[in-house]
Amino acid sequence: MATYAIGDIQGCYAQFMALLDLLKFNPPEDTLWLTGDLVNRGPQSLETVRAIRQLGSSARTVLGNHDLHLLGVAYGLRQLHASDTMQDILSAPDCADILYWFRQQALMIHEGPFIMVHAGLLPQWTLEQASSYAREFESALQGDQYRVLMTRMFGSEPHEWTEDLKGYDRLRVIVNVFTRLRFCTPSGQMEFAHKGTPSEAPQGYLPWFDIPNKNWTQYTVIFGHWSTLGLIVRPNLYALDTGCLWGQSLTAVRLDDRQVFSIPCSA
Repeated sequence: MATYAIGDIQGCYAQFMALLDLLKFNPPEDTLWLTGDLVNRGPQSLETVRAIRQLGSSARTVLGNHDLHLLGVAYGLRQLHASDTMQDILSAPDCADILYWFRQQALMIHEGPFIMVHAGLLPQWTLEQASSYAREFESALQGDQYRVLMTRMFGSEPHEWTEDLKGYDRLRVIVNVFTRLRFCTPSGQMEFAHKGTPSEAPQGYLPWFDIPNKNWTQYTVIFGHWSTLGLIVRPNLYALDTGCLWGQSLTAVRLDDRQVFSIPCSA
């Protein structure tokens, strides 16, 4: 039995299938952890989601910003971008089932020494706080008022967490941390405009994972979202979005022994 974490797939179905072959993935004995952004920008979002759903409990995913964008578009609350490639899902006969399935997925998965999120974690949060905040948003997304939530959750402000935040401002900050964070200050103020490498950080900002934080040193955090980072392997960190969509590679790490596997991709 093995557990594999895989970076952002974004509809690159052929490469995803090739990577599973390379891993000799064997459900239900083996398990996949997926860093989110299953869909969009790649050529086969529908096939990707169907394949993952067919794996049942052998595949676990967190929500990424593109997955949430799909929900927003499907419910008529956001516009398709010129670069979006989600029409195959929106036109599919099982679209409603797919949307419901996405709404049931987590913002954070924690098991043993491993934590997986799509984008990041704030330096001042403890594991207990992060878990509580993730469940808070998940409960709202799964609840009866999810359409109201989706009209209010997109946006970049407030860009700093405080415990006294209320209502949709609070939920917006929570979901932005888990699905959009790249750079922040040591005090946790977030910046969403820059998407380049750490050397391009705005003055006063650092990659969230480079800010000293005793709360996370005993865990290994797995994330995707930031393709310009490439693969990062540290004792307590895996950055797994290796830019398959941009012609680089799709990467997996076997959590049991931390061996890395990758499949080359064409843009």
